[in-house]
Amino acid sequence: MSRRFTPKVVTANALLEGDAVWLRADGGWSRDMHDAQLFEEEELANEALRHALAQPDLVVGAYLADAKAGPEGPVPTHFREDFRTRGPSNYHLGKQAEA
Repeated sequence: MSRRFTPKVVTANALLEGDAVWLRADGGWSRDMHDAQLFEEEELANEALRHALAQPDLVVGAYLADAKAGPEGPVPTHFREDFRTRGPSNYHLGKQAEA
């Protein structure tokens, strides 16, 4: 028996910078997960993933990640995705440079 589909976002890494990115509703990419499109239907999520995989000149490693609706947009439901929203683990680069 297959598992019940849970809400997802499409995520990947930007090819040139390596930053975690999320697919927006307009088909573009954002470095902020809150901007991502949240998919409630499996077929639409898989279609969006195919769209992402067809952009090897922009992103690598695209996949569907579990998420849920938050007050400002999608939020992660798994620690791995929560970690990815904070940027590189090296505090001298990316989103954490100001920390």
